[in-house]
Amino acid sequence: MTDWLSADEWAAVFLSLKVSLWAVLVSLPFGLLTAHALARWRFPGRQLLNGLVHLPLILPPVVTGYLLLLSFGRKGMIGQLLDQWFGIVLAFRWTGAVLAAAIMAFPLMVRAMRLAIEAVDPKLEQASATLGASRFWVWLTVTLPLILPGVIAGAILAFAKAMGEFGATITFVSNIPGQTRTLPSAIYSFLQVPSGETGAARLVWVAIIIAMLALLLSEWVSRRVAARISGQ
Repeated sequence: MTDWLSADEWAAVFLSLKVSLWAVLVSLPFGLLTAHALARWRFPGRQLLNGLVHLPLILPPVVTGYLLLLSFGRKGMIGQLLDQWFGIVLAFRWTGAVLAAAIMAFPLMVRAMRLAIEAVDPKLEQASATLGASRFWVWLTVTLPLILPGVIAGAILAFAKAMGEFGATITFVSNIPGQTRTLPSAIYSFLQVPSGETGAARLVWVAIIIAMLALLLSEWVSRRVAARISGQ
């Protein structure tokens, strides 16, 4: 199996897995908070927040990557502060690929979680609150278990989206072998050289397999959690 792909190709696959996993872990708390705010809270600027969350789905990925470069590059306002104060550099690093993947996958994560939260009957939460439980305790013991299938589905869909992210990533962190060359970037690189179709095809199959496994895992876990919640 290890002979099927070269060392550089395996490096691209493992980097994509690493980037996607970190993208989900970093964005998950923000996704939960944003989904809850959009589903249950009413505040000025709610529609603006909703628009900003879904903006990466509408903008060309290259535009998103360019905006990240302007903001988080070494000369960007946020990038300069991170570099000077914390020594953190995101542009042209794998950590920048995490940021790009997280932003591109964020709308899918929030959408799945928001639908799950909106499906919960607020009367269940209100009943717990009348018994003296705090808001956080109600959310932790009542809301979270009920929305857990949606949370898991959103996280896995975000992981699959992050695995396939290309435009924003290559614009923000380039395509450096062994450092920022993810699976989609490696496929693109193969297609730019003569007789590279064979290598591209191998990686395409890897991408398809990973995506299908992620979707099947999402479905299986969601069903298991839903069955446990319902007591079956």
